[in-house]
Amino acid sequence: MDEQTTDLFHAMIKRCLSQEVAPYYDEWEAAGEIPRSLWHSLGAAGLLGIDLDEQHGGSGADIAITQLALEELSRQGFGGLASAYNIHANIVMPYLQNLGTAAQCERWLPAMARGDALGAIAMTEPHAGSDLASMRTRAKRTNDGWELSGSKIFITNGQFADLVIVCAKTDPSAGSKGVSLFLVDTRLPGFSRGKPIKKIGQHASDTAELAFDQMQLPHDALLGEEGAGFRYLMQELPRERLGVGAQALGAVEGALVLTLEYVQQRQAFGQRVADFQNTRFTLAEIKAQLDVARAYFEHCVEKYRQGTMSSTDAAILKLQLSELQCQAVDRCLQLFGGYGYTHEYLISRFYLDARVQTIYAGSSEIMKEVVARSLLGKVA
Repeated sequence: MDEQTTDLFHAMIKRCLSQEVAPYYDEWEAAGEIPRSLWHSLGAAGLLGIDLDEQHGGSGADIAITQLALEELSRQGFGGLASAYNIHANIVMPYLQNLGTAAQCERWLPAMARGDALGAIAMTEPHAGSDLASMRTRAKRTNDGWELSGSKIFITNGQFADLVIVCAKTDPSAGSKGVSLFLVDTRLPGFSRGKPIKKIGQHASDTAELAFDQMQLPHDALLGEEGAGFRYLMQELPRERLGVGAQALGAVEGALVLTLEYVQQRQAFGQRVADFQNTRFTLAEIKAQLDVARAYFEHCVEKYRQGTMSSTDAAILKLQLSELQCQAVDRCLQLFGGYGYTHEYLISRFYLDARVQTIYAGSSEIMKEVVARSLLGKVA
């Protein structure tokens, strides 16, 4: 996409966040939820489904613009909203567009683009985190469709989602080839939500445990082919990890801006904190790391456009950028001294919101395993 179009979208995104998010975000953090009215506002502004096909209510723009929206959300310190947006607009909607039937897309995508329907995806279980092959949620065929039983945990948007993409075993004996995906309408009987899960950060983003008690689903609740769920997850994970990378870039840049402002104002031992060599070297290192990370991110976006971004590329991106975010924000907070440890300064929210980035969408340890296996496979 050309630079002028990107700049126009960026200006629109910043204007929308300034009007619709910034004045109210502290309230949402305290309440632990994002009001439905915001999703309607984002939909009206054309920010839901930015790269979704126009026939489904999207803007038909480049995927980089969706990543730009995620980056700007994080840059401004709206980490919880960024995660909620990532799930709805960067993960669930593309799953539907890429895998859904015409009827499934028509039912859900226009409503999601308007903000009338909120999406979530449910993979993690109380007894199975990154090990999806060990999931216990089951979907059995019935005369009328499917019977879904089980539970999921740590589901972003779970408290308010209208549609949840649920991973379930349809053939327990088939290992990863026995996993299927289902479109679960949360209005149907048998669906329930636990109490909101309280987290140390990203408070505006609601997180829930979901339960499916012999839930009866129609035949057309199956997303894609039966037994192909694990393959679909691997196919779509690169995009999810691009979203995490965009959040990381935005957060590091936002934290760096806050820190630059602070150290040039704060005095210590008769001089600005910015004048100490330790401060200058720390800021220089963060800037250098940020620029290198951005170069790899843009490389991955281009590979995604071409359909050549591999699971290893995605794992390297997610590992490096999420770890950079945690380390860089921590170093920025250190330069604030005691003030950085207070809610009075926004850097504290950047710090708390960063921590989960190395955990969700595949922990850093799992990312290292993915990369290591790709290396060992090549050696073999």
